[in-house]
Amino acid sequence: MALDPLRIEDEKPPRPAASGKKWVRVTKAVNGIDTEVWEEVADDSGGPQWGARESMRLISREIPRVDGPDKVTGRAVFSHDVRLPGMAYARVLRSRVPAAKVKLDLEPARKIPGVLAVVELGDGEVRWLGRPIAAVAATTPEIAEDGVRAILATYEEQGFAVTAEQAAADNAPKVNSRGNVRALSKNTDTSEIDKALEGSPVRVKGTWKIPVQHHASLESHGVVVDYRGGDEATVYASTQGTFTIPGDAAGRLGLKPNQVTAVVEHMGGGFGSKFGMGIEGEAACLLAKELARPVHLMLDRSSEFHAAGNRSGGEHQIEIGVGRDGKILAFKARVTRHGGVGQGSGHPLPYIYARDNATFVEDRCIHTNMDSSRAMRGPGHPQASFSMEGAMDECAYAVGMDLLEFRRINLPEGKRELYMRQLERCAELIGWKAHPHKQAPDRSDAEVKLGIGFAIARWGGGGNGQCKVEVRIAQDGSVEVLSGTQDLGTGTRTYCASIVAEELGLELAAVRARIGRSTFGNANASGGSTTSPSLAPSVKHASHNARVALFEKVAPLLGAKASELEVRPGEIRVAATPSKRIAWKDACAALGPNGLSAQGEWQAHLAGNDIGGAQAAKVSVDTLTGEVRVLEMVAVQDCGLVLNLLAAKSQLQGGMVQSLSYGLFEERVVDPDLGLFLNANFEDYKIAGAQDIPAMKAVFEDDPRGVIGMSEAAIIPGHSAIANAIHNACGVRLREMPLTADKILMGLAALKKG
Repeated sequence: MALDPLRIEDEKPPRPAASGKKWVRVTKAVNGIDTEVWEEVADDSGGPQWGARESMRLISREIPRVDGPDKVTGRAVFSHDVRLPGMAYARVLRSRVPAAKVKLDLEPARKIPGVLAVVELGDGEVRWLGRPIAAVAATTPEIAEDGVRAILATYEEQGFAVTAEQAAADNAPKVNSRGNVRALSKNTDTSEIDKALEGSPVRVKGTWKIPVQHHASLESHGVVVDYRGGDEATVYASTQGTFTIPGDAAGRLGLKPNQVTAVVEHMGGGFGSKFGMGIEGEAACLLAKELARPVHLMLDRSSEFHAAGNRSGGEHQIEIGVGRDGKILAFKARVTRHGGVGQGSGHPLPYIYARDNATFVEDRCIHTNMDSSRAMRGPGHPQASFSMEGAMDECAYAVGMDLLEFRRINLPEGKRELYMRQLERCAELIGWKAHPHKQAPDRSDAEVKLGIGFAIARWGGGGNGQCKVEVRIAQDGSVEVLSGTQDLGTGTRTYCASIVAEELGLELAAVRARIGRSTFGNANASGGSTTSPSLAPSVKHASHNARVALFEKVAPLLGAKASELEVRPGEIRVAATPSKRIAWKDACAALGPNGLSAQGEWQAHLAGNDIGGAQAAKVSVDTLTGEVRVLEMVAVQDCGLVLNLLAAKSQLQGGMVQSLSYGLFEERVVDPDLGLFLNANFEDYKIAGAQDIPAMKAVFEDDPRGVIGMSEAAIIPGHSAIANAIHNACGVRLREMPLTADKILMGLAALKKG
């Protein structure tokens, strides 16, 4: 059992471990933010082991997802699909202004035939654009929308600041009581760093601007609350945390958490935005409690953009001093986060590269009257990667050094070998050796130019002891594995079933994985890539315990000791005398009508922590039109034991696609004068489509460690590599995303002017 979690302040545990215990570094996700802690756990290294990779039948192989047929045929039930007898449909009214005091007249909505209930949300004061302020439940979705339109809202509008420039201006309207511009770092003395910069032979300086990105999950936020009065309720939620729901819903329904069951059979994407019920879940609970009937409330797409969070934008001002030998001598940065009414995500600069030099970083956030940012796949890291990797390339060019060699010199000693191995593998796959522009961008007169860029990423990806798993073996030979965990689409059911099948010598189809109910064993929320390294060791432990218990039952039938038995596909046999065997179903028949059940919990030695990855991109730039085409992307990643190679490749490729979309297309656009969100839909908010996706290669290193989550790491470096490839192709350094044609053309024009 985990004891005494402590934040990691250094590389050593805080004190010697107790007898029978040991300290391990584990990762816990708080609202999706990866946080490493020291945790004292049982010294269980003598327990179940993953075994040799080459001996595995199912684990670390390419396995189609067990729930794939249900999803492609439409049998999979998402929260949006839930239909219950007597169910009402709900919609929300959003504030049309960013800051105001609001008075609502709900009676016109209540008078519409078919409207069942109307509730007010909030306290009558709005501090961000699009905040839900009322909700309507009706017999049909269309009538609910009519009810929303019928509500009379009177706004006493106040001054607002929807952009960072507005919020930081003198006499700007106050977004909150803490002030619009808030310092997050204490040190403000730059004298030492300025002196180090002045003494550097080469200096590079620039400002990188990062837009707000939206999660754009296919299934919008929302819940179906099945409450009919009485002392129990079921909530079907599109959430990243099954066990976050009962407590949230209970408070609004007037119940105890153990009286609420959360169900997350399938969910259509979250990327960090779906922790807890949110305002929409609160509204559904209030309506269900008033009506004593089920309520279905899923946000429409515009509400999703306005009120469901985002990846924070920002601005990074960086200045670097470099020696003639390529060594970074001084680093100075001013990081500004744009997180709406929230603080925004950030990662300390300089990102990954060596800090054994004069370093100064000022960190601050600027609050605006926009929806708060939330965790989004790799929170803080993609932003830091964009500015840092761009600055690294500029430094390399400034000293006339190969891009990879410059990185080698400035990588931290303990990680240098890892990253260089990955970068060199990327270089091999992308064709760097034959590329003519390794030390300077292409300055030729060619109309279409090719460029290559690189970037790296790091992530914790460790597990923790929150998962409890049960494996059941029935008398008829059927097997189930149960956990309350949710599947964000990463293939949780498949690896749960494959681990059990591997342990028991069964085919994958012989094991049924049941997940996504709070009545099953506890599980951590899916954030920070902690699910696989938390859940997989627990599944392994439960299946190991089930096998041991089964051996105890079967051993007398074979005239042997339980310790002498082994599993082989479809049978159990005496290891030293293979002729002494019993078929799987015959062995299970001896269990009796109750079968057997075995429990499992996290085993620290079956998980790992701390991963790195490198990506490279090859692009073409049309110097006449400014058009950028990403021709190829490659990624090399370490992540310990790969549970399902097919799914892991999909995750790595999906990260590259999402990162490409972030770099080339995505940007929230707000009218600063009118306070309007101008592209809150999938027509105007641009996302990469099929024709934008390049050829991709996803490579996993041979990593002997246990399971480590890697989904976050997959998205971190791709857009940075693309920006660097554009620079390599044509000499234009784009320091502002999205990396669009107009910016390239303006950059080319500036180069011509010298």
